[in-house]
Amino acid sequence: MSGFRCGTVAIVGRPNTGKSSLLNRLLGQKIASVSRKAQTTRRSLAGILTTPACQYVFVDLPGYQTRHGGALNRALNRQAAEGARACDVALFVTEALRFGATDREALARIPAEPAVVAAVNKSDLLGRPGELLPFIDRLRKERPFAAIVPVSARTGRNLPELLRAIEAQLPEGPAAYPANQLTDKDERFFAAEILREKLFLLLGDELPYRCEVTIESFREEGAGARRPALRRVEAAIWVEKASQKAIVIGAGGALLKRIATAARRDMERLFGGKVYLGTWVRVRKDWSGDARMLRQLGLG
Repeated sequence: MSGFRCGTVAIVGRPNTGKSSLLNRLLGQKIASVSRKAQTTRRSLAGILTTPACQYVFVDLPGYQTRHGGALNRALNRQAAEGARACDVALFVTEALRFGATDREALARIPAEPAVVAAVNKSDLLGRPGELLPFIDRLRKERPFAAIVPVSARTGRNLPELLRAIEAQLPEGPAAYPANQLTDKDERFFAAEILREKLFLLLGDELPYRCEVTIESFREEGAGARRPALRRVEAAIWVEKASQKAIVIGAGGALLKRIATAARRDMERLFGGKVYLGTWVRVRKDWSGDARMLRQLGLG
């Protein structure tokens, strides 16, 4: 297709700038887990947007971690760095009027080769739009960006302008995926991500960082292959201490039931059918510091 463009766009930045929310808004559908806690994104996820002129393969990467050490955070930082190196364009997401040392470190991790487009997110929250101009001027001094676009993942503000700025930097070439494909991940992946998102949303500030989810069984039952009558999902929630297990389960199992119910409803909305979700909480001491366990979980 003459003039058609296609390439990978790594979404990078410090935690909590709204990278996953921006991806969901660009695609018009929620595929990336979102919470107000850092480290919600632990595994890279491609979201595919195809237009008549371009196919964007957005790769949502973990936010670059500086506050915490340990094997898990080192693994997340490696994912972020490798994703930035392999992309055609880096989409650097920062918050309006908030650019500090952590943003600067995340920006410095992007290699010199890819073009970098800056998305200044949450620009809709500013009291006076004129406040943004001095901020953009300061941002230009940090790196020679191909473009700087104020956006809002919440409202969709300026996203067509952002897409045009990215498209201009992508190479010409055929689409890498079918036009109707939304992501590179399967339903099993999303089942785990949805359940883990509920842990981040419904547990306290620190405990979600000590939790991980694995899908032990994912079966489709009944009806046709394309529209099963039921998806039967068996999931394990991993924690590091028996005391954490008790917290996740809650009095009489109430909290675990609330987490599982919220996750099941989201799965049914995404998959378009009934879901049975069985959950168990299991203890693996210091899993987040165990390199072998991290590899088994797909995080190493």
